[in-house]
Amino acid sequence: CDYSVLLLVAAQLLRATTSSAAMGIPEQLAAVQAAVNAAAAARAEALKIPERSVRLVAVSKTKPVEDLKAAYDAGHRHFGENYVQEIVEKAPVMPLDTQWHFIGSLQSNKVAMLVKGCPGLACLETISSEKLARAVDKAWQAAYPERPLRVMVQVNSSGEETKNGVEPAEVAGLCSIIAKECEGLQLAGLMTIGAPDYSGCRTEDFETLRKCRDEAAAALGVDAESLEMSMGMSSDYENAIREGSTSVRVGSSIFGARHYPAKS
Repeated sequence: CDYSVLLLVAAQLLRATTSSAAMGIPEQLAAVQAAVNAAAAARAEALKIPERSVRLVAVSKTKPVEDLKAAYDAGHRHFGENYVQEIVEKAPVMPLDTQWHFIGSLQSNKVAMLVKGCPGLACLETISSEKLARAVDKAWQAAYPERPLRVMVQVNSSGEETKNGVEPAEVAGLCSIIAKECEGLQLAGLMTIGAPDYSGCRTEDFETLRKCRDEAAAALGVDAESLEMSMGMSSDYENAIREGSTSVRVGSSIFGARHYPAKS
């Protein structure tokens, strides 16, 4: 880890805490998108490979619909939500072409609420068990039999007990079940959160996800590049892209710091 990397992390943290009063949501969104594009270009140049576009999912949890509409009006379409109640409240009042990503922990008893309340769900990124996969598959087929739902398997790449996700050794097996037995689901790839990275030098979790992706692809007999890797957030998304991420989830760098309601 060198001094330039530490400076990069400091810049990321500064962007994440920039007040929307100093820079509006469209400007913050544009700055993050530019950084995403630059990181993707840098990876392609370093590896001498064709540049691959990276999806930017704007994480809007706890944010009012007005903030989402400001990003939408600036041309953005992919939004990520962590809570079922929030996404089903926001989905009906956002334009129909909004691409919703559910990126929070999902309990089986909330599956029906999510599926029925968010028909525009583009991807459910947090499949963490066979039980959950089959519950989502059943609910989605019942509601929308004409099209499959793209899903990702969440991997606990850091081994932290507080993190949701499948253990790396179980990823290929769960991917096979989804791809071969869940007709209402389309396996899009893998997702991880990883451990907090305060140095800007941590790549272990990204490397673990890439290894899991390669193993899953081999088990399915498909090209590894056909499976996405959703990894990287406000503090480390540029580093994640350099490690091969195809989708990053960025919230505070776009919408500003989150304000959670006080617990009574």
